[in-house]
Amino acid sequence: MHRSIQAEGTFGIIKNDRWYKRIVRREIKSVLLEAFLVSIRHILYKYRNKQKKGATAA
Repeated sequence: MHRSIQAEGTFGIIKNDRWYKRIVRREIKSVLLEAFLVSIRHILYKYRNKQKKGATAA
């Protein structure tokens, strides 16, 4: 199965739907941590929506 990888959609969701516009931290370790936390938040949100969709279908 061949799928194109589109990262722009994920960044658009994070910026517009989650109101995350800029990185607040200054040091590289803090920036990496902040980006990691934003990514985890997005993944958990998608996981929760998938679980809800599965629960209503069953």
